[in-house]
Amino acid sequence: MPHVESGMTVGLFGGSFNPPHEGHVLVADIALRRLGLDQLWWMVTPGNPLKSRNHLAPLAERIALSEAIADDPRIKVTAFEQSLGQSYTARTLEKIRERNRDIRFVWIMGADNLRNFHHWQDWQKIACTFPIAVIDRPGATLSYLSSKMAKTFDYARVDEDRAAALAFRKAPAWTFIHGPRSPLSSTALRAKS
Repeated sequence: MPHVESGMTVGLFGGSFNPPHEGHVLVADIALRRLGLDQLWWMVTPGNPLKSRNHLAPLAERIALSEAIADDPRIKVTAFEQSLGQSYTARTLEKIRERNRDIRFVWIMGADNLRNFHHWQDWQKIACTFPIAVIDRPGATLSYLSSKMAKTFDYARVDEDRAAALAFRKAPAWTFIHGPRSPLSSTALRAKS
């Protein structure tokens, strides 16, 4: 895991990044700025249990491509999840919390993931581990209203104007952050190649 100092606020931005693209950079930039983060861990996963591994580029390649486009020094590209032997977010977040008791974390996800978030293993546990910042993505703006996660944790929604305080709230707590959106997607980029 990247080095952190006591009391820091850190965003956790996980994904396959297959391939990483400027839309990922935009989400990271919005999260850094709107949440007032000290760091953002760009967590390149070994694989996604909900997605086919048929077209998954090698982990080292996805890390190198991520490092090439993530030029903010506060972004730490990492693949520590592989060394943990984890492929499920809930377990990874438990390990992160165990090893970093005095750090304030926020899980960051694109709004396009809200639609299927309730299919993730232990999704309610994820929502109760760290606060969540959902960043707007094209075609997914309304998903925060209709998703099972949004309905289940409606009581824990924090107004976007208070996003900078999200890391200081006890989970469950989440917010939806509107902002510039990139039409890029890894799926579309793979289809072009």
